This record gives sequence, structure tokens and C-alpha cells, in this order.
Amino acid sequence: MKALAINGSPRPGGNTAILLRHVCDELENEGIATEIFQLGGRKVAGCIACYKCFEAKDKRCAVTDDAVNDCIAKMDQADVILIGSPTYFADCTAATKALMERAGFVARANGDMFKRKIGAAVVAVRRAGAIHAFDSINHLFTITQMIVAGSNYWNIGVGREIGEVAKDQEGVLTMQTLARNIAWLLRKIGA
Repeated sequence: MKALAINGSPRPGGNTAILLRHVCDELENEGIATEIFQLGGRKVAGCIACYKCFEAKDKRCAVTDDAVNDCIAKMDQADVILIGSPTYFADCTAATKALMERAGFVARANGDMFKRKIGAAVVAVRRAGAIHAFDSINHLFTITQMIVAGSNYWNIGVGREIGEVAKDQEGVLTMQTLARNIAWLLRKIGA
């Protein structure tokens, strides 16, 4: 069993990474291997609607000069996909959105390759807008037929400056509960 946590924040050690690390630590306590993939801060382009992924059906995007195909390959191998993003203008980052566009198209072009994997959005926020970012990420999971795992609250943590989110006790507990729910679900579906 393996969980892939994708950090859509340009800050590898920022609040989104801290939240993802809380989920991963708890998953590891449950015996699930984890990997954090740093997407944000790298050159990542959105979908260009070329539809070549539907022609090639090779589980890759035709745009090859960025990190998206590496990420898609890791998503394909994972049982759990966590996508984390800070909240930028009430939504996820452009890098996160670009990944969702391209990975979503590639998944559909290749027989719904994410179907029945477990997905969970993790969102860092300063004050407001996190629910829209959370919904945006979950839309990818539902349209690609993934199983969305929940927690005891929306999977968000509050903090502005780097590290502040670690002081959000409810946010940290939400991440730990999310991980335990993912582990339970993995065992139930026999992944």
C-alpha cells in the first residue's frame, strides 16, 4: 500500500507541506508507505487540449517538458493520492490546477486509470477561500471515479506564516483523523 502526497505549494517546507507531513506520518504509523512529490515551484503548464493522450493511450501527457508526467506515473502506482495546495485567491495554485487538468485527461484517456483509488484534498489557508480550493481538488477525484476520503472536518489547516499551521490544533487533528480514515478504507477495500 502506498500513498502519494502532491504538494502544489511553491514552498517545499511551507504550511501545505506541514499538513501533508502530518497525514503521511499518521499513514506511516498505520503501515502505509508514503512519498511527498514537490510539484509547486516547478515549471508546470496547463492542458493544451491537443487530445494526443487519447491517441497514444500511454498514460502520459503529450507535453513532456515539465514535471507532470513524472507525477502522473507516481499517481498511477499509488493506492492513495493526496493533493495539497495553499489557497490562492480562493482556489488552489496554478500548478495544482495544471496537474489536475492534465492528469484528469490522461486518466480518462487510459481507461480511467485512477478509478477506485483513494483521494483526499489537503488545503492550507490564511483566513478564507479554503473550501473552494478543497472542492476544486475533490472535483478531480470524483470525475476520475476515485473514492474521496474524509475526516472529522474539511481537510484544511489555518496559518499564514510558514509553520503557523502547526499551531492549528484542530487542523492537525483533522489531518491525523484523515490518515486513520484512509488507512481504514484501504484495509476495507483490500488495496
